[in-house]
Amino acid sequence: MSLKQAELSKWPGYAAAVWGVLFAIPSFVWATGNTFGATSTVSPSLVKLAQDRVPWFVAVLVITGLLKAFGAVVGVSLTQPRGQWLSRTMVFCGAAAAILLTWHGGLFVVQGVLVKTGAVAIDPALSDLINWYLYLWGPWFIAGGLAFAGAVALYVRNRDDRRTLARYGAAGALGALALSVAAVATGIG
Repeated sequence: MSLKQAELSKWPGYAAAVWGVLFAIPSFVWATGNTFGATSTVSPSLVKLAQDRVPWFVAVLVITGLLKAFGAVVGVSLTQPRGQWLSRTMVFCGAAAAILLTWHGGLFVVQGVLVKTGAVAIDPALSDLINWYLYLWGPWFIAGGLAFAGAVALYVRNRDDRRTLARYGAAGALGALALSVAAVATGIG
């Protein structure tokens, strides 16, 4: 692989890292009770929880912010060869993030399309939010998922132990998919 190809193969990892940092910021801001940017783009019930600084919800915001920041570390880690243990861990986490984010964003888009076409009805008080979920949040999650997927694919492709790494990636992806399906089935996600 030429030096130029090696440099180009890093951009998805850096994109995933930037995505993680940019997406972590609102979580931490909202955890402080400041709902800048949330009042018109997020469900009013969630905004209220943040404004009232409900302890369990603040904890959820902080934890999700930390997970998003960890995603940035995973993205950067997928730009350089690492030791065996770290490579496997980062591929597992990166593949899991790719599935979780793409699935979550896809759900937002599908729900938005169903509402827009009249196939599903929602509370009229929430109708203004559907555009935010359809055109902003859904695509934003999908873009993050695709960045992680690209970072993992390019990282694995360029390694001698790609079969082993591919198994770790598949395990992360399948675990994330099972978690996502279970969350939807139980009404959590």
